[in-house]
Formats: sequence, structure tokens, C-alpha cells
Amino acid sequence: MKINVDGLLVYFPFDYIYPEQYMYMLELKRSLDAKGHCVLEMPSGTGKTITLLSLTVAYMKAYPLDVTKVIYCSRTVPELEKVVEELKNLMQYYEREAGEDRPKIMALALSSRKNLCIHPEVSQNQDGKTVDSSCHQLTATHVRMRHKRDPEHVPACSFYEKFDMNGREVPLPEGVYGLDELKDYGRRRGWCPYFLARYAISHANIVVYSYYYLLDPKIADLVSKELSKQSIVIFDEAHNIDNVCIESMSVTISRRTLDKCSQNIEALTKHINRIKDSDTDRLQDEYRRLVDGLREAHINRETDVVLSNPVLPDQILQEAVPGNIRNAEHFLAFIKRFLEYMKIRLRVQHVVSESPPSFLKDCAQKVCIDRKPLRFCAERLRSLLRTLEIIDLQSFTPLVVISHFATLVSTYTKGFSLIIEPFDDRTPTISNPILNFSCMDASIAIKPVFDRFQSVVITSGTLSPLDMYPKILDFRPVTMASFSMTLARTCICPMIVSKGNDQVAMSTKFETREDIAVIRNYGNLLVDFSAVVPDGIVCFFTSYVYMESTVASWYEQGIIDQVQKHKLLFIETQDGAETTLALLNYQKACENGRGAVLLSVARGKVSEGIDFDHHFGRAVIMFGVPYVYTQSRILKARLEYLRDQYQIRENDFLTFDAMRHSAQCLGRVLRGKTDYGVMVFADKRFARADKRGKLPRWLQENLSDNLCNLSTDEAIQVSKRFLRQMAQPFSREDQLGLSLLTLEQLQSEEMQKKIQQKMTQIS
Repeated sequence: MKINVDGLLVYFPFDYIYPEQYMYMLELKRSLDAKGHCVLEMPSGTGKTITLLSLTVAYMKAYPLDVTKVIYCSRTVPELEKVVEELKNLMQYYEREAGEDRPKIMALALSSRKNLCIHPEVSQNQDGKTVDSSCHQLTATHVRMRHKRDPEHVPACSFYEKFDMNGREVPLPEGVYGLDELKDYGRRRGWCPYFLARYAISHANIVVYSYYYLLDPKIADLVSKELSKQSIVIFDEAHNIDNVCIESMSVTISRRTLDKCSQNIEALTKHINRIKDSDTDRLQDEYRRLVDGLREAHINRETDVVLSNPVLPDQILQEAVPGNIRNAEHFLAFIKRFLEYMKIRLRVQHVVSESPPSFLKDCAQKVCIDRKPLRFCAERLRSLLRTLEIIDLQSFTPLVVISHFATLVSTYTKGFSLIIEPFDDRTPTISNPILNFSCMDASIAIKPVFDRFQSVVITSGTLSPLDMYPKILDFRPVTMASFSMTLARTCICPMIVSKGNDQVAMSTKFETREDIAVIRNYGNLLVDFSAVVPDGIVCFFTSYVYMESTVASWYEQGIIDQVQKHKLLFIETQDGAETTLALLNYQKACENGRGAVLLSVARGKVSEGIDFDHHFGRAVIMFGVPYVYTQSRILKARLEYLRDQYQIRENDFLTFDAMRHSAQCLGRVLRGKTDYGVMVFADKRFARADKRGKLPRWLQENLSDNLCNLSTDEAIQVSKRFLRQMAQPFSREDQLGLSLLTLEQLQSEEMQKKIQQKMTQIS
């Protein structure tokens, strides 16, 4: 259908549109017109992705000079592939309806080498770092030069060679290229799909890739540096975007890391001595370049993802490298001295917490190392490794980590905290000193994105409360809106189970979580639900430790045996391969009608990127409020920073964080309006106003007061009634009924007034 959205003609590849989709488009267009940023929350399963793509493609077609590119950031590969599929459907609809007037779009997805490599040997590796290292060993400039001189003994990647020879001059044809399409195209032409995608990004109209390609400075400097400023940036599923920003700017160093650094330095020293004997000019040439400044070195960065500089601003890179680290031997002596200082700092008996200026002052006093040369450590090491023509970059990762830390700690004086712990609180008898250089301010990583691109869209199904994100990301949105879900038939049944049948309160708070009665009540809740809910049930615990102790108690109490009488049981672990296997078998059990229960953890793999649509998830149970580990010193430091800088109280942030993860877990079972599921909050604390008020609007509207203090038996009766109602025959029109609008209804004046009134209420 074709829709008029505030004067913009939008092609929407479906026969109907939901009111919330239309309101979402209106809010999004308002932000794009103002060339500003926005925060938009839209319920799970209401077609957020196609709504975003339809509006942005139409806007780019109508205003080609104002918007030249759409950058769509997702988190996981499955989500990335979903975006590509939706985009293919949209472009096929344009082709049918618009014909020659369709927008000439070239769209592509970009992922890691592991997901795009077609080299017969390298692509067999499952570990991403190994693939990156193997790729560098075959594509580095010096390797290729040696290969040309001695092709029999020095291997090189033929796919990269052919791409470098011909691929840069041949533009990628119009179309939508997912990961599989890129690999197929690469095989047909004999070109490397990864570098083809990297090169084609600057020419593409729509780019779909991971958050880290924009937010992690080490990667963004390589991949996203040339992107147009007239771009729309979309962060989808952005409820965790602050954690991604912090993670990309933080460094963790252990004693083992320092020991391996010493080995790295010895290896580099041997390389330098060998070159001095055979090729002194190479080191002299590097020295001359460094005297003129790093940007004048014209060093090809294309293949060095591992070595790229973390944070150095352009104005610093224009300077010449400090004299005391220009010479290769002097630089190694400098980094060795810094390494010895780091080893001294890790010999602690108690926790040390300090700011970067305090650390630098102590470093200057004890080993006479100034701040300025530290700022150039990452760039200087990268240059040295290229000059020495090091092939096995993976083995030098510890030294790269230390150089990144040196650059970070000397570049930023605020927004970071340095914490040295002699041991982990959870294993106090084991001496394992760790230095955590943690970013406290998420806005540091995302600020360049807000400053550079004209419109940034922060969107997800679980962003409530919306006003928290402008605070913690430090930006001013043009508009913020949360949309409810219009339903002709209520297809979700959220409830709060606060007590067992014995009237003992259910809660995972520290004082009661080990209580045998609480654990038994949680087990009975699962047994009863597994008896009445068909197909799949997904359960979320607050942590792996709590899940393991609870399951162990259930075994002793015979609860596990009772559950397995009704359904098969699968458990998520911290091992990725085991979890993937458990998921496959869980889906198989649901497919063949046996039914299954999946025990998983909030903030784990299952809670973030996996959809349990239809029979894969008819009920989800959240065992407890998923607070983070509140005794973490890093968390305490961040809470203190948020309180001092943004006036966000500790309890407000902790509750906000717990509730967004709870909503994310519960939203896994609703992936469309024809889907349905029971959502159980199994903790009495969820009934409090401060918790309920931070749930997304679409959940709050369906969580009535009579469902906020149920016992296990009451919850089972409510679920039976709900499931019986959902099991009645219905047509698609019956199910979606009033939540669908035809084009004529949508464009009628009466409906426009109703929608505007609804938007006013939301605002």
C-alpha cells in the first residue's frame, strides 16, 4: 500500500498498517525533518523494522540531497539477516508498484571476516580472532610482495589479490546483498566478500552492520570513517546501547597479560636486531616518517583491524611523535619500563581505586614516564609491527592491549576509573590481581556519532523510561515517544506471581533467595506451568550462579523429575557451543509436539538475540528481578559517576537496568500480533510502583491490578482461561481486526484526528 505520511509518499509492502506503525512513521519523519535525533519505543512484534526501512527509504528517495545514506545498526547476525530480508521485500514491492520510478538502491550487510570469508582453509576456523589473524597472514602488504617474488613458498589469498586487482574499479551492481549474497557474488567473481563489502560501504545507499562498527573507535576508524555526514543512523534493539559504549572503551589487564607482554617485547627486540643486521634502511625510513607526523606516514590500514588506534583524535595525530619513542629500540625500552611499572602496581594486597590523573602522576614520579609519549603508544606500536612485517598478530595481542590502555589512560582525564583488585570477591582465597580501566560515561563513545551524523534514531521495544537515555548518553532528542500495541484480541497475559500456594512470598532478594521454601515454590510454579502450557516454556534466572544452585536444589527435591514428566528440559550454559546445541534440541522438541522447558539467564545469549515465536514460546517465566551484581566495584564507581555528573540516583539506575532486561526477556515470546503467550513475573517486588512504572507502556497497559498479587494456583487458573481463549478458531482478520487500517481508513480525516489525539496523549 502507498501511504501519505505528513506529505511524504511511503511505499509499505503490506495490505494493512497498524496505527502504531503510522504514528511511529510520523514521529520519525518529524525528527528527520528537523535533522535531529530521536528516542522511539515500539512494542515487540509490531513490525518496527519494516516501518523504519519504509519511511527512511521513502525519505531518501524524496530528499536525495538531504539524506544520502541509511546506516542500520543491529546487534547479532540473525537480527542483521532479518533486516536484510525485510529490505528485500520492500525493494521487490517498489519494483512491482513503482517500476522505473523505484529508488536505485545498493544495500549491503557487513559482518566479521568469520562470517564472510570464503577461503577454503581460513573459513574452516570457528574462532573469530583466529580467522582475523589467518586473514592478515595472507593479505598483509609485505606478505603479498613476498608472494609476488616467491609464489611457491609464500602463500597469499587469491580472493584478496583478485579483488585488489579488479574489484575496486567495478562497482557493486544495484540490489540488496546479505551475507550469503556477498559470498555468492565473491565466489562467482573470485573476489574476497569481506573486503568487497568494506570497500563498497562508501558507495552503498543502505548499510547494515553491528553497533561496534560505529561505537568502537578501534573499528570505526577503519570501517566507518568515510561515511557521509548526511546519513540517518538507526540503532535498533538499543536498550543496551550504553553498555556497548562502555565495553568498547574499557580495558582489563591481568598479571598473565603482563607476563605475555614481556615475551612480546623480547620477540620484537630480536626482530629489530635481525633487521638492523640486514635492512637498516627500513627502520630509518620509519623514523623519518614519524618525525613528520603520523598522518604523513601514509600507512595502509586496510587489513589491520587488530592494530588500529583506539582513541587518538586527529589533532593529536597531526603532531610529530615524541622524540623519545621515535626510534624502535627506544620505544621498546619505553614500553618495557611502563610494563615494569604496571607489574609493580599489580602487586597489591588491598583494592586500589583512582582516577587517570592520579595514575599518571604516580607513574611520572616512580618511573619518570610523561603523559605525551603514552598517548602515542597504540599508534607507535602499530607502526612498528608493520615496519617489522609481523605476520602472526594474534600472538602480540597482550602488547596491543597494554598500548591501548596507555593511550586511553593518558588521553582521558574524566569519565574513567582505574580499579586494581588483588582477587575476585567471589573467590577471595585465590590471588589473581586484575586492573580494570573502566569507562564510566557511555556518552564518550557515542558522542562522535551524535556530532557527526545529522539524525540518529535510538529505538527498541524496551526503552522505558525514555528520559533515562538522553541523560546517560548526554544528547538532546528532537522527539521521544512510546507507542502502545493496538489489539482486537488481547494476545499477551502478563501477571505477577508474588507467593506460592503455602503463602510464602516469592523473591530472589539476597536475604531469602537461599530459603528452601522459596526455591520449592519456584519449582512448583514451573511444574504447574509445564503441566498446563503447551509446547515451549522459556525461564530466565537472575544469574548463572543462582540458576545452578536452584536447579541443584530442585534435583534434590524431585522437582526436575516432575517437570520432565510433562516436558523435556534444556539448560543454557556459558559455553556458546553447548547453548547452541541446547537451543536446537529445544526447538526440535517443540516442533515434534513433545514440548520443552529452556532454563536460561537474563543478559545471556538467549535473552538478547533469540526469538521464541508461536509454539517455541507459549509462556515465559522471569524468576526474580535481574539486578546486576551490586557488590561490583566497577558498578559502584559507575553509579557514583552517574550521581555526580547526571544526578541519577543509584537505585533509579539499578531498577531501570533490571526492568529493561526483564521486559527484554518477556518480550522474547511475542513476535507478532498473531502470536500469543503468558508472561510471568515471579517475584513480589515486581508489584511495587517503582518497578511497574519502569516497564514499557505496552506491558503496563495489559498488566491489570487484579494480576499483580497472584499465588501459584491463581496464576495457573488465569493461564488456563487465557490459553483456552487463545485456542479458539480465528481468522487473520479476526485476530488483527481493529488493529488494522486500510489505506482509505488511514487517510480519512476522522481517522487522522483520532491518531493525532492518540499521539498527543503519548507525548
